[in-house]
Amino acid sequence: MEKKTQIVRAALAALKIEKLNPMQEAALACAAGEREDVILLSPTGTGKTLAYLLPLLQLLKPTDDAIQAMILVPSRELALQIETVFKDMNTPWKAVCCYGGHPIAEEKKNMLGNRPALIIGTPGRITDHLGKGNFNPDTIHTLVIDEFDKSLEFGFQDEMAEIINQLPGLAKRMLLSATDAAEIPQFTGIDNRVIRLNYLSPDGEESESRLRLMKVISPAKDKIDTLFALLCSLGSSSSIVFCNHRDAADRVGALLAEKGLYNEVFHGGMEQPDREKALYKFRNGSCHVLVSTDLAARGLDIPEVEHIIHYHLPVNEEAFTHRNGRTARWDASGTSYIILHAEEVCPTYVPEDTEVYQLPDNPARPPQPLWATIYIGKGKKDKLNKIDIVGFLYKKGNLGKEDVGRVDVKEHYAFVAVRRSKIKQLFTLIRGEKIKGMKTLIEEAK
Repeated sequence: MEKKTQIVRAALAALKIEKLNPMQEAALACAAGEREDVILLSPTGTGKTLAYLLPLLQLLKPTDDAIQAMILVPSRELALQIETVFKDMNTPWKAVCCYGGHPIAEEKKNMLGNRPALIIGTPGRITDHLGKGNFNPDTIHTLVIDEFDKSLEFGFQDEMAEIINQLPGLAKRMLLSATDAAEIPQFTGIDNRVIRLNYLSPDGEESESRLRLMKVISPAKDKIDTLFALLCSLGSSSSIVFCNHRDAADRVGALLAEKGLYNEVFHGGMEQPDREKALYKFRNGSCHVLVSTDLAARGLDIPEVEHIIHYHLPVNEEAFTHRNGRTARWDASGTSYIILHAEEVCPTYVPEDTEVYQLPDNPARPPQPLWATIYIGKGKKDKLNKIDIVGFLYKKGNLGKEDVGRVDVKEHYAFVAVRRSKIKQLFTLIRGEKIKGMKTLIEEAK
């Protein structure tokens, strides 16, 4: 037990986390009972990823080189996010991430070559691997289903049931959700052994006290001018604009761009590299406005979002709650704006006395972000890491510590936030230069 405790402490030190919150501590304590299943209910933004990754560290066996645990998630972005956190823990174990949008053969190669203890993936891609016999499911003893309610909402019941049916050695299950389901489907195999941890406040009082709700009245049925004026009034603060459909998100993003307001679009119809690029720009501060469908409402680690804008009314109260959950996370505060035109009726779950936000006359268009994102065409597979990239930018690009922001290194490429005012200087100085002895494409990410 002492050895397992040391591994957890080392993982927290690697993540620079000094103290867990009560929900995470309770989840970690449940790992002691290796055969009890766990249902954890906790609001968006409370740290549920750590609440199951830390218990996993107590369940994984150091001497076993087979796949021991599986994490199922409803989206590619969440799978990649979990993989990043797990790798940052710097544990003795390896993980493989499986999702649609990139070659399945590469995932199979990682399973065979890296001998991962943990497999993270979307139900559809995991089902594909099982159908092809790409890994042995018999050795998996622990299953985590993150965003379980969202997985059901997306219609993954059949895939999840098929996967669980092929895990004969399953001894422990952990289901995590931001909403409370009326009943847990039978296919999960959860029975009366379950430990239920409910950290959902009865009426959401805690998060609502930090969330300010405002109405914005649009004089026209087409709300684009009102949205533009609202975003201009919010200045350079970070905002997510929610639309109900992919084509609407594309249209809104294009119209804002035509008006000279820089933004990125994010939805499930985009190619995976484009989705990742949009998120990186929004996370690293080189884009302040993300126009998205409800795909961005859950399962993404996007810190410090100050404003949520409902360009379209959400389809139901649950969608409204999860959209708003992108802001006012942890101890932060945030504001949620509902844009309404004259023919729209405000949903019943929005308080009647919600304050109306008065748009200022002719607000100035926000300046471009202080940061820009550069793309580097090499990544982890090329033995390139953050230290290599930062050293290259300092030495060859003559950049200082204050000129380089967030660095994200993926398997085959990397994104780096660089102070926008230094971009021209940077590309002039590094023209023709090699990074870690390698020629590669380095350009501003468009």
